[in-house]
Amino acid sequence: MTTPQLLFKNRVPGETAFLDVYRRGGGYAGLEKALKTMTPAEVTEEVKASGLRGRGGAGFPTGTKWSFFPAEAGGEKYLVANGDEMEPGTYKDRELLRADPHQLVEGMIIAAYAMQIPVGYVFVRFAYEECSRNLERAIDEAKEAGYLGGDILGTGFSFELHVHRSAGRYILGEETALLNGLEGRRPNPRSKPPFPAQAGLFGRPTNVNNVETLANVPHILTGGAEWFSGLARTKKGAGTKLFGLSGHLEKTPCVELPVGISLGELVETHGGGVRGGRRFKACLPGGASTPFLTRDHWDVAMDFDSLAEAKSRLGTGCVTVFDESTCMVAATLNLNRFFARESCGWCTPCRDGLPLVNWLLERIERGEGTAEDLEMLRDQVRNITGRSFCALAEGAMGPVEALLRLFGDELEDHVRKGRCPLKP
Repeated sequence: MTTPQLLFKNRVPGETAFLDVYRRGGGYAGLEKALKTMTPAEVTEEVKASGLRGRGGAGFPTGTKWSFFPAEAGGEKYLVANGDEMEPGTYKDRELLRADPHQLVEGMIIAAYAMQIPVGYVFVRFAYEECSRNLERAIDEAKEAGYLGGDILGTGFSFELHVHRSAGRYILGEETALLNGLEGRRPNPRSKPPFPAQAGLFGRPTNVNNVETLANVPHILTGGAEWFSGLARTKKGAGTKLFGLSGHLEKTPCVELPVGISLGELVETHGGGVRGGRRFKACLPGGASTPFLTRDHWDVAMDFDSLAEAKSRLGTGCVTVFDESTCMVAATLNLNRFFARESCGWCTPCRDGLPLVNWLLERIERGEGTAEDLEMLRDQVRNITGRSFCALAEGAMGPVEALLRLFGDELEDHVRKGRCPLKP
């Protein structure tokens, strides 16, 4: 069965869709429907009914998040698209903004109307200069066509949209650290409550959504909530998802597929299988902060609930595959070095705990580890998980916890043999 292409409908390698191409494919029809035939509350209810969940990692129901926003409150309010895509192995927002930035622009205008927000920002990763230029061009085209600015399509609704280039740290992907970065402050996470919907950017109500999440909104408005929900393979999901493949595969594309496709089909059909005819050993199913899966999870559905049942997460939906030659201790150490380096240093579990995890993994990988080191590693997972100020350190513990749970024999072999058993 052919998967309907929503987000990649206008995707042409090496090209970016301009306004005329976007409109020929039905672009801005969802905005016109929302502004001219629906109330803001009806738009929110349609998104809620669609089952759309956040595509940035947390998977929170989008319509529910919008319903928490004080749409009726007057004064300054802000909408922010989180495009600070810095997690290793994750690149789907980049591909979306390369292919068709008008989807994000239209989705943000619709979201702004639903929550009665007059100003929006797209916060883009520092390295995504091409994406920033694409967005700025799309914004200019939308303004000229009357989709942005004052009195949009003669409906009386007004919305201004700006692009903000990140300074470049992983912590800026956390929504409150992102808001601090937008304000020119040190990008550490903020205490909650208050939540951004109550006091966000410049102390005003703010809604923050992922780029891919917002790009889905126009398609929900044009196709309807029931149609969008029905695109998924399982009743636990809704819509399509951008899956970015990387690692030890024959092919590493970014593809749009139904939510709920199996891990095995994703790897074999769309990744071409493990490269060189080697065997599949493990993967990160949704970015570097998600717990490993193994060949035992071949049939798991790639949706939020099914992966939670498998003790992992869908995360960003970007899958990194490791073949049979991979030392999982070394792979986990490589991941944790990144997280330790990117810590903002705000809290002790992250600032001090992640370097200690590095030290333990380094000792084990060098062949100097002991049984006490393994127990200390287990303690660190328990001590860090649920105790850090934000989700960075907890996410870093995802692969470490899965290493202990799924590859305990490999860890013990390192200790018993006094070396990495996969090295000659």
